[in-house]
Amino acid sequence: MSDDQERQGEVPDPHGYPPPVPASAPVDPSWAPPSGPLPPAPSYPWADYARPRPPQDAAAPGSHSSGRRPQGRRFGIGSALLVLLLGLGGGFGGSALYDGLADNEAAGPYAGGLEDVETVELPPVKIGGVQAVAKELLPSTVQIVAELEGQAGGATGSGFVLDKQGHIVTNNHVVASAAQDGGTIQVVDFGGTTYDAELVGRSAVYDLAVLLVPGATDLPPAALGRSEKLRVGDGVVAFGSPLGLTSTVTAGIVSALRRPVTTGSPVDDSSYINAVQTDAAINPGNSGGPLVNLRGQVVGVNSAIATNGGASGEAGNIGVGFAIPVEQVRITADQILKTGEARYPVIGAQVRTQGETIGSGARISEVNSNTPAQAAGLEAGDVVIEVDGLRVTDGIGLIVNIRSHQPGEELEFTYLRNGEQRTTTIELGSETG
Repeated sequence: MSDDQERQGEVPDPHGYPPPVPASAPVDPSWAPPSGPLPPAPSYPWADYARPRPPQDAAAPGSHSSGRRPQGRRFGIGSALLVLLLGLGGGFGGSALYDGLADNEAAGPYAGGLEDVETVELPPVKIGGVQAVAKELLPSTVQIVAELEGQAGGATGSGFVLDKQGHIVTNNHVVASAAQDGGTIQVVDFGGTTYDAELVGRSAVYDLAVLLVPGATDLPPAALGRSEKLRVGDGVVAFGSPLGLTSTVTAGIVSALRRPVTTGSPVDDSSYINAVQTDAAINPGNSGGPLVNLRGQVVGVNSAIATNGGASGEAGNIGVGFAIPVEQVRITADQILKTGEARYPVIGAQVRTQGETIGSGARISEVNSNTPAQAAGLEAGDVVIEVDGLRVTDGIGLIVNIRSHQPGEELEFTYLRNGEQRTTTIELGSETG
């Protein structure tokens, strides 16, 4: 080592590699981030394990297209037996952004919501290996077995313990049939003990449900983290019961953030997710299980997978899965515990979710009377291109963007009318669902 190198604190690399570039090194001013239209927002069906697949010629309700089923790649989640849905589902008239303020008359078991139950916040492990995370989180993960169209145990999925009072979080689509028909719902813990569960409340819009297992107050709650702190490339672990295989752990990374997707089938309500995308293996039966960071904190609820499973649509993981961000889980669980129901924001307009050029914005097809959209001056034919500075590429992207906020918030909408760019502020309305 030369005297100059020693004085400057530089030690030559024994392999001959050049020293690292200092942080003060100049940056090429000619560089700019890539531009151009974003990729299309795909649509994915749910996938609890035993749900039957709808007929091949079923069309999404409320579709604004000609009714012909789109060709090409198929997608699936939680249950491999569901099919691609591109429009809005259920009886809400397709791709509507619903209007109106509904009176909140329901009464939940906890007036203070999450403040009245004992959740866990501190991470249980130091940043480290999957083994440590699995050891801490497996006892907090459960299997859900629910009645499906009168068949006991016809639907299976996963869930995790929310608090010390015995509440369990899972996907709505895992328990939806049992909830509608008054069917049985059971929870199987890590040790194999089966408990009868009660439905506290559910949200088809966000694909979340909260159960109560009165006899399981000794189950350890999972720690809740923050998906907003995730970065692409961070390690994550998925827990659940894929294909009925209880207490299964898979590991991967965060492969994308804020991915707008819609899940569902032509016979069910759709949910719209501003998802955490991961390559951790997620298969039918993982629905409702936790996606966990390497500190052992829940950062999402596994809800959908992409699949190219051919004609049957029953293929499993291909390395693209989607989780509901834990921030939305907190909000929806809090509302359900307080009132027994969940609410979501609306502007009172309908948008096209099919037949539009991806990247061109969200075209308003109808504005309902006495709604926030009408009060803000939006009209049919307007094309929304930004919400609060975030680019909107299509109708699904607009719905996901709005539903990532809360009723009562004021958002700035940027839109095109006859080629002229305009802005307006909309205070979000509210619906129950």
